[in-house]
Amino acid sequence: MLRIYDKLKPNRQKIVYETAEQQYNEQNNVIELPTNNEVEIHGAVSDGKTELVPYDGEVPPHDFALVVNGDSMLPLFEDKQIIFVNKTKDVRSGQIVIADYDQQAYVKKLVKDENGCRLVSLNKQYKDLPINEEHETSIFGVVVL
Repeated sequence: MLRIYDKLKPNRQKIVYETAEQQYNEQNNVIELPTNNEVEIHGAVSDGKTELVPYDGEVPPHDFALVVNGDSMLPLFEDKQIIFVNKTKDVRSGQIVIADYDQQAYVKKLVKDENGCRLVSLNKQYKDLPINEEHETSIFGVVVL
């Protein structure tokens, strides 16, 4: 295969590379969402407020920490629980993420399947948040579990 690739002109090699990268990302459920700005959040998720929160205990490696506000992620995260987040642009389906959804910060499970891409609460009392052209969405990072 490399022999054919090497014989291609650079513009065609670029097309082969981009196609291979797209196939690899689909195979591994990598979802790259557009980011407006990298924003470091400290405080509560889902209420839009920011604040620094003291933490007692062992702190895992992380980029920022926040406090969960609400019960949408029960039983994994409780209201007022401190969670730790690593900033990243590479997010896979099934990961717990911190997302800006229509200018509101949320902690949710990112799901991509035959029904589309959406942010999902673990507590089934809450509706899914669809990721599409009707909603402004960006991902800040992945929760460190």
